[in-house]
Amino acid sequence: MSWLVAPNANDWFALAGDALRANAQTCVIRFVLTGVPAALHALTDRELDVFERVARGRSNAEIAQELVVAEVTVKTHVDRILAKLGLRSRVQVVVYAYETGLVHPGGTSPAT
Repeated sequence: MSWLVAPNANDWFALAGDALRANAQTCVIRFVLTGVPAALHALTDRELDVFERVARGRSNAEIAQELVVAEVTVKTHVDRILAKLGLRSRVQVVVYAYETGLVHPGGTSPAT
């Protein structure tokens, strides 16, 4: 797994592009932005996928369909995300994601 450290999302995109061009077939990138709460580093890549979709208001069924997994698997990921981040509900996931700048109105995020 490659780790990229960038002070902001624009720098991350530049680094990610270089890394992908260098090793497009096997490169797995997990981004690290300064200012992102350390608790997010405890999430797996799949949990980050689910986290972003929950933050965008997707249901478990919609997330399961998008990620091609069972709905119960999504529920397990959501439960683990809540536990790791010390949150109590999906609403808190949405607030957390916006407050930390991981998602923005209009559908943009550092990960997309």
